[in-house]
Amino acid sequence: MKFVAALCLLFASCTSAALVAQNDSDSTKLRHLAIAMTGSFSSEEQAAYDSSYYSINLEMHEIWKGDTDTIWLYVEQALSSKLEKPYRTRIYRLTMFDEEYESAVFRLPEEEKYYGNWEDEALFATLPIDSLLEREGCAVYLSKRKADNSYVGSTVEKECESNLRGASYATSEVEVFFDQITSWDRGWNEEDEYVWGAEHAPYVFKKKRQMQKRPRYSIKRKD
Repeated sequence: MKFVAALCLLFASCTSAALVAQNDSDSTKLRHLAIAMTGSFSSEEQAAYDSSYYSINLEMHEIWKGDTDTIWLYVEQALSSKLEKPYRTRIYRLTMFDEEYESAVFRLPEEEKYYGNWEDEALFATLPIDSLLEREGCAVYLSKRKADNSYVGSTVEKECESNLRGASYATSEVEVFFDQITSWDRGWNEEDEYVWGAEHAPYVFKKKRQMQKRPRYSIKRKD
């Protein structure tokens, strides 16, 4: 009888947890995605066993905190050997519509002064939202997979224009887990032929166990 009672209690707890998850507000669901995307990541492990991939450091950190319906992330990518000189900085805007998540992409003006300074709230407070340059057509749309609570998505067909290395458009395919992010960015020409990006499989960015508390370098800002 004790076993049966315990079993019933277990199933009741599981059912309650499932109902809570189903009844989460959109803002709570958006927060779950942001938690998975936020942190310090590296493709060092992948690069160690496949020389066709670079060891890349990926930083994604929340800025402009307080809005529950929109979450903003500062994103910085750099070769692990050149952390002081990122090759890409972006702002992502996370929103949710009808169980689908949108990660819109923006460029920053004067991006050099933000290198390594994702914890400087005062610095980002001086960055006007309307100064950001949206990469129209390059947003990634994500859906949640119920089996493992991960997220999967991509850009839309040929909407993300690109002229890098002879490309006509770019595509991004993304998977977000709570311990890693996979990202497959590729460029295609007008004949839909591959021209740049990882050729055979996405980059795998593992989340670092101990997130950095401070930037590992600092860039002096001009007054």
